Amino acid sequence: MHTGKALGALVGGGLFAVLMSSAAIAQDAPDFDGVTLNVGSMTGPFIASAHKAAAESWEEATGGTINIIEFPFGELPTKYLTAMVQNDASFDVISFAPAWLPDFSPYLSEMPATLREDEHWEDIHHVYRDRLMQWDGKFLSQTMDGDLHALTYRLDLFNDPDEQAAFKEKYGYDLAPPETWEQYYEIAEFFTRPEDELWGTAEAFVRGGQQFWFFFTHAASYTNHPDNPGSMFFDPETMEPQINNAGWLKALEDYKKSLDYSPPGALNFNSGDIRTTFAGGRIAMNFDWGDTGTIGADPEQSQVAGNVGSNIIPGSREIWNYRTNQWDTFEDVIYSPFMAYGGWQTAVPSASEAQDAAWHYIQWLTNPENSLQAALTGGSGVNPYRLSHFENVDAWSDIFSAEEARQYLATQQGSLDAENVALDMRIPGYFNYTEVLEIELSKALAGDVEPQEALDAIAAEWEALTEEFGRDEQLAAYRASMGLPALQ
Repeated sequence: MHTGKALGALVGGGLFAVLMSSAAIAQDAPDFDGVTLNVGSMTGPFIASAHKAAAESWEEATGGTINIIEFPFGELPTKYLTAMVQNDASFDVISFAPAWLPDFSPYLSEMPATLREDEHWEDIHHVYRDRLMQWDGKFLSQTMDGDLHALTYRLDLFNDPDEQAAFKEKYGYDLAPPETWEQYYEIAEFFTRPEDELWGTAEAFVRGGQQFWFFFTHAASYTNHPDNPGSMFFDPETMEPQINNAGWLKALEDYKKSLDYSPPGALNFNSGDIRTTFAGGRIAMNFDWGDTGTIGADPEQSQVAGNVGSNIIPGSREIWNYRTNQWDTFEDVIYSPFMAYGGWQTAVPSASEAQDAAWHYIQWLTNPENSLQAALTGGSGVNPYRLSHFENVDAWSDIFSAEEARQYLATQQGSLDAENVALDMRIPGYFNYTEVLEIELSKALAGDVEPQEALDAIAAEWEALTEEFGRDEQLAAYRASMGLPALQ
């Protein structure tokens, strides 16, 4: 953190009040001496490190003990659900995806009203607070991380006069962050120079490496029709899968095309790999959660620190209309930033025998001071989700230049506030639906099957799953998760 001027700006921006509030919480913390909380998390450093940082100060303030239990991401839903269904008190706090809330909801305790009366409740951005922390009319979880996909790009490359002149001569327009996916691939092609160890982009492609969220981000631009809300994944009238329509086919063709402009071995990249690849100076741009930005800006982790630009995900002028079964063309680019994952959440299983301590720890973990510190820490996996995170621009000056910070925060909040922002799917059995999707998606990426064949297979599996879970129940859940009224 810069001294003097920056500190004064932070005080003026309200961080001083946050620090005082946090200090008051610590002073008034209840005595949990002898209480041990088992906290479930994805294997670190992402997310687990944020828990560890908060746990240290919580233990000091309360006398309690935090035992963080880590599992690979793919094992989390089964580990949690198995324990909760058996009424096993193995976990006092769990960290999980909003998409899993429908399956977990019968086994979670409701958030105490006192937490919703906390002075910092309104500080949580409304998309997370009002859309993702509730299920069936109850607040069952607390956001601990803000997640959406955004573009990150190399300022040094994009602002280089020689690169700009060469690009304009080849493509006929100015080099700038892409407005559309067509521009995205032209820029990726331009910067793909294997002889210089430079490639245009990189995405997560490997099964189990959070690949399907990257695919969903492509699809949102072509299927999240502004006139047909809730129709991206399923027909909101019948629950018929939409994943094999022309919009999704275009998305898969694009997603597969990204491999042409990615470094060797990219087919095995997970989301962590693309961050280190960007930070290593090997790619010109990528899209990811905000972690690429914070890691790329950290001189201890990055070779491109000081040159990390941010922008909203590319959009499209053509979007598939499932009602008319045709492409609709728009005069202006429609941006549909995808809330991939939707931010890690925390909740307390009903079987926990330490409910008060567990909810207090969650409140501590997510208070403005601790959550801001986590968001500022590259590799924590925590991205902004409170309004104060976006407003305290100077708080980011320790890792970003002024321009980097401005772009990063404007992109994060601008994506959340976008008129056509796309929410992730949230229905019972989410991990069943995504599991079959990843199997077929991996075949298509590897060239073993054609894209349409893979999508048709996914659609058939999704239909079978919907029947198995109950079509009426799944349709009701889907409409509720998308903010649509119940069918009469």
